[in-house]
Amino acid sequence: MSSAILTPIAPSTTSSANDFRPPSLADGGDLWRIASDAGSLDVNSSYAYLLWCRDYASTSVVADVDGEPAGFVTGYTRPESPETLMVWQVAVDDAARGRGLALGMLDALADRVADARWMETTITDDNAASIALFTRFAEGRGASIDRADLFGSQHFPDEHDPERLYRIGPLR
Repeated sequence: MSSAILTPIAPSTTSSANDFRPPSLADGGDLWRIASDAGSLDVNSSYAYLLWCRDYASTSVVADVDGEPAGFVTGYTRPESPETLMVWQVAVDDAARGRGLALGMLDALADRVADARWMETTITDDNAASIALFTRFAEGRGASIDRADLFGSQHFPDEHDPERLYRIGPLR
């Protein structure tokens, strides 16, 4: 599993030129590019982003700035817990940071996935930006955050830091 993202948290200066929408197949290459350019994200294959845009568009979001993809959130509902929206990755293009896109995308996605009562993500302990983002999201929703160990270093076949589970809710 990939770490949930990191983008600096800044006061929202989102303009009306921003649009949050489900991804389409045509966005797959942009998602891969944005993730690759982030520099700190676990980047999946370009093929995986294409599949994500096809199969999980209803639980993912793209942020357009002036008509161009500038960020994304990929997520899915957990098969064993359909009221839980699992956020896999959050990324914002360098040029679009500081506009409140990451928080806006999380809010838009939580609002769109009507059955979601809980949001989950995993974050490594050194990812202060993601911790701040999801904390701010929870605060804005008046929701609590429960943290638990999920994947320890021993679970990964490579040298990956442990991933802590953040469970936020209830969202409604």
